[in-house]
Amino acid sequence: MTGFDRDATGLKIGIFLFVMFFLLGTGLWVGLALMGVAYIGMIGFTSRNPGSSMSITIWTSSSSWTLTSLPLFIWMGEILFRTRLSEDMFRGLSPWLRGLPGGLLHTNVVGCTVFAAVSGSSAATLTTVGKMSIPELRKRGYPEFMIIGTLAGAATLGLMIPPSLTLIVYGVTVKESITSLFMAGVLPGLVLAAMFMLYIAGWSIARPQDRPDPEPRMGFMAALRNSVLLIPVILLIVTVIGSMYIGIATATEAAAFGVVGALVLAAIQGSLTWSSFSESLLGATRTSAMIALILMGAAFLTLSMGFTGVPRTLAAWIGGMDLSPAALIVALTLFYIVIGMFLDGISAVVLTMAIIDPMVRGAGIDMIWFGIFVVVVVEMAQITPPVGFNLFVLQGMTKHSMGYIARTAAPMFLIMLLMVAILVAFPQLATWLPEAMKQAPN
Repeated sequence: MTGFDRDATGLKIGIFLFVMFFLLGTGLWVGLALMGVAYIGMIGFTSRNPGSSMSITIWTSSSSWTLTSLPLFIWMGEILFRTRLSEDMFRGLSPWLRGLPGGLLHTNVVGCTVFAAVSGSSAATLTTVGKMSIPELRKRGYPEFMIIGTLAGAATLGLMIPPSLTLIVYGVTVKESITSLFMAGVLPGLVLAAMFMLYIAGWSIARPQDRPDPEPRMGFMAALRNSVLLIPVILLIVTVIGSMYIGIATATEAAAFGVVGALVLAAIQGSLTWSSFSESLLGATRTSAMIALILMGAAFLTLSMGFTGVPRTLAAWIGGMDLSPAALIVALTLFYIVIGMFLDGISAVVLTMAIIDPMVRGAGIDMIWFGIFVVVVVEMAQITPPVGFNLFVLQGMTKHSMGYIARTAAPMFLIMLLMVAILVAFPQLATWLPEAMKQAPN
């Protein structure tokens, strides 16, 4: 194939896509499929030795110091997943949320926000908070549609609020500061959580006939005693995020603090047994190995596509269209919504960045801001069929049909779409905190 016109971009893209979808369709692991596509590209369109190129690229991408934070944050979430944290969170939050319009439905959003700040994984957030809130809310008579829908949407906050695994993968892929990306995700994550809570309050006011009986009132001192249960997790959040903000720890060092803090918390709660320790370690190892394999394949694919000139040609083509940054963001939003229907979030990020990165930089868009944008559109992918990961997790937990769960999550999808518009209108929402952190005296 090297005899073809070296600028035959359409042919190259067609071959890349055909091989990729063929390999993914056979059920091959995503990481191995990416390596296979890259290998075909190297053989077909370059004179480089694909074997040596692959080995060097894979080793370089997997030995990154920045990437060390990924398994550590995953391990921290696995440890906390096996503690009494979720039960304590519900008891600590419910006295303060029962009086809001929508009542204890807000525990889905606030619980996911709190757990996201110590987990980083949408699946871990959904599973932990769902196990806690679904039985309690059902018992109190809340509508099933609202229980499932708000949980599906709120669990995606695990992708944005630091420590976010998706932001780590994005930062490694585009070579941006993980700490700056973490800081950039704080305010948009809190704004999105507030929008979810406004939706719950609006539903409560618009449909009073669906509200359950009000909860019995609890005295202030009793509520305060229950709030003590939140202190351990708040201390852990402050340790992880605060150490990065004031500059005493990098993202990797903060992850190590988080693991130590999670182990101490589990020991104090009496949840740290040899069985829970080994299960958390094995669970973190499995998840980390899966993500690392995807990143290795993506790094090789990026190299292969770079040699073919496809990203450079596409970037030049987009540049020749003279799209404004706003028009480019609209096009990319539609693009990510479509591919999010078929790929999980991390795969979508690493698959597309080789082509998207030069386009976005060429348009003059801030890469830290773009990372938060990508996370929001990837969050949408978590609740869109046919491959919405949160939908699969909820189906396993509730036994509802996929169609029913997707319908309950549709309002949350629209709220995330509104969040994209807010980010475009107010980019400072994502950029202010990282800039303030850089300007703060050490």
